[in-house]
Amino acid sequence: MAYRPDFRARAILIADRVDLRVWKAEERLASNPVAVSVPGGGLAVLFRYGVVVFFDTTEREESDFFGQIGPSLTGALPEPETDEVRIRIDFKAREGMQGDTVFLATDEIERLQVIADVLSKSVLLARYETRIAGTFERIEPLASELQATGRISAPARDLSRHIGAMLLSGHLMVGAAEVGEKPELLWDRPDLEGLFLRLEDEFEIKERHAVLERKLNLISSTAQTLLQQQQSRHSLRLELYIVILIVFEILLMLYELFLK
Repeated sequence: MAYRPDFRARAILIADRVDLRVWKAEERLASNPVAVSVPGGGLAVLFRYGVVVFFDTTEREESDFFGQIGPSLTGALPEPETDEVRIRIDFKAREGMQGDTVFLATDEIERLQVIADVLSKSVLLARYETRIAGTFERIEPLASELQATGRISAPARDLSRHIGAMLLSGHLMVGAAEVGEKPELLWDRPDLEGLFLRLEDEFEIKERHAVLERKLNLISSTAQTLLQQQQSRHSLRLELYIVILIVFEILLMLYELFLK
């Protein structure tokens, strides 16, 4: 498959998951990650964590492609996350980013898969950067309330939900997307590792991943602390009720013994 010497690569986080089993072996141009042709001459590289990276396609062709693969998507996002770069084929240039353009020696599919891997991780990180920033905004007032009053008004269910959301986010980034790992493609093509490392550095994948992990841990530990404080307060209240009941029963017994 030949591409123009200058074309666009566009990553779209379209859903929570893409079922890659839909594409049979004979329909794939490459595997790991899965690459298939797009009607019109372009290429799509798909990732099971919901990202599709298009090469040399129009927006209409991308929209038509999503229409075709709709049944394979789980948890379609109302506002997809996107990222894109220009690609220029120049066998004389040093491979990697220059400005907003990625220079490649050839347009072989393995090189495009490397670009797709980095772009897919970038849009996934962007999604969680937004989500975690929102969670920070919700958790901060609770911590301030605890500092000011010694108690919090949020229900335990809400705090448990925050903890669960952070655990799920961490699982998706580390388990499903393997954001901090090199693509398996490099085992067969170690000559492309330099290109991958330069692109990974350009998009700050490791740095962004590390920042998100720290924020995830901070939010999770804060929510757990708030939840424990609230549960402790409820436990003390329950113990107080029990003591009151015991005192009431003792008074009742004394009344029956001495006043009857």
